[in-house]
Amino acid sequence: MTQRLVIGISGASGVIYGVTMLQLLRDQDFETHLIISEAGRKNIEIETEYSLKEVEGMATHVYDNRNVGAAVASGSFLTEGMVVVPCTIKTLSGIANSYTDNLLVRAADVTLKEGRKLVLVVRETPLHKGHLRLMTDAADMGAHILPPIPSFYHRPETIQDIIHQTIGKIFDFLQIPHDLFRRWEGA
Repeated sequence: MTQRLVIGISGASGVIYGVTMLQLLRDQDFETHLIISEAGRKNIEIETEYSLKEVEGMATHVYDNRNVGAAVASGSFLTEGMVVVPCTIKTLSGIANSYTDNLLVRAADVTLKEGRKLVLVVRETPLHKGHLRLMTDAADMGAHILPPIPSFYHRPETIQDIIHQTIGKIFDFLQIPHDLFRRWEGA
């Protein structure tokens, strides 16, 4: 049976993480269900060389963020979980407060209520106490907070190496096999 994963791309800087994740999941046995916020659409244009159409073409299914009645808005639509990559503070706030005014936040809310894995790749710096409180609230509800903070023990040589390390951490949490970075084997 094909595994389903919901991917949300919100408007934080770092949309390349979501784009790269879609590319990597295409090569595995995953059915991807993509939701891109309005600001995420704009950041794809600003930050990458991909067109919106190319990014949407990497997903198995694409949903309009305004369509809160889409399949991924229901708990009866079975998935392995959801990743919001990158995750804006606004999206984090919607998730932490169960304020489901768009499909991306609604799908994340459903993921939590069904006890499925939700990864939030929160992309903001610096963080004030309100941001930290929202992350704690989301974590208390079951979200896995995974900011894209690079490690250097694997000696990255390119930006792609740094991106792969973060996606590898996401894949580790979701138990998706990969060889995206060299693992620490001790000193």
